Amino acid sequence: MRGVQPSASGAGMRTPGNKLKSYGTVGHRRIMTPLPKVKQKNMSQPYDRVFNFSAGPCTLPVSVLESARDGLLNYKESGMSVMEMSHRSKAYEKIHSEAESDLRSLLNIPSDYKVLFLQGGASLQFTMLAMSFLQGGSADYVITGAWGKKALEAALLEGSAVKIFDAKDTNYNRIPKFADLNFSPDARYVHFTSNETIQGVEFKADPKTAAPLFCDMSSDILSRPVEISNYSLIYAGAQKNMGPAGLAVVIIKESLIATAPEKLHAMLDYRVHAENGSLYNTPPCWSIYICGLVYKNLLANGGVAAAQKICEKRSGLLYDAIDQSGGFFKGHAQVDCRSTMNVTFTLPSEDLTAKFLKEAQCLNLDGLKGHRSVGGCRASIYNAFPVEGCEVLASFMKEFASRNG
Repeated sequence: MRGVQPSASGAGMRTPGNKLKSYGTVGHRRIMTPLPKVKQKNMSQPYDRVFNFSAGPCTLPVSVLESARDGLLNYKESGMSVMEMSHRSKAYEKIHSEAESDLRSLLNIPSDYKVLFLQGGASLQFTMLAMSFLQGGSADYVITGAWGKKALEAALLEGSAVKIFDAKDTNYNRIPKFADLNFSPDARYVHFTSNETIQGVEFKADPKTAAPLFCDMSSDILSRPVEISNYSLIYAGAQKNMGPAGLAVVIIKESLIATAPEKLHAMLDYRVHAENGSLYNTPPCWSIYICGLVYKNLLANGGVAAAQKICEKRSGLLYDAIDQSGGFFKGHAQVDCRSTMNVTFTLPSEDLTAKFLKEAQCLNLDGLKGHRSVGGCRASIYNAFPVEGCEVLASFMKEFASRNG
């Protein structure tokens, strides 16, 4: 179908009968697929891109991808790509330092915190933090979903840890109030996950604890302002709201680093990475570069306060579609625990779910299948996800419910 152009809706093209069709690919061959009749707002998705609701890696701003493309072969007349550049070069040193500086500006990170760019994603942090700070004691873990559970499992391989809250009995559809929790008086630290991507539950405020507070913010970092001083350690895999997979961003209080044991394996030692400015070994330069572009894009568009408003608008469109469906769609999370990043919901039957997903795919609504532990559907709508995609999905949900309810 060479030469066919997308309509202004970005979902496909208009045929002589004004019948909306969508095109996809099989191998290298274009195909045409009839779409359900859904009223859509006029919009444009550049480069024939779909609306990517995948839980990760995330949608990135098109302008960031364009910048990366434009410098791919010869970054700023350096004669090479960032992927080829020495991490000791002046050109990369500028990329690295600006990424840290911009992240500090976005989150208002105090000067007594270190910002580290490390390999291994958030999952390696599960082990690294326990190895560094349990030190023969015990820690408290708040379990609100699959990722908190994995963090606890890693800690238990290093020593003792206590589940002071576990929402397993309701399939992780809720979060606790920290004021209601019974903390261990001798806890070395308290750990929680701010947003659970699989179950779609999220903490909306920054708690305070007597023990050092550690948080996995992988899937909602930069989606709202954060009171950094409430935490001793924040970590986040980059692939939800910041950039490509494989990179972990760690924000850690300098006084906490000083308590870590000596002579850990160098790659698992926060002190080593802090002393070397995240350059102890060759860092994931390209991932850090892309994160830096995302940070600049976010700063140019109003920072995290502006991002928060857009996040609430996106998720509000989908939660309204759920709540106004007369029970056809059922949200997994309790209403006051709902995530702005991952909207999870089920349909009346598996057959209807399969039909919904198939028709959604025809509308270029991609990656909506829910995790097997929850079932149904999951719309992951991280910072760079277009609001228009949520408008199309919400419209489709209403139309689908009216036809099948």
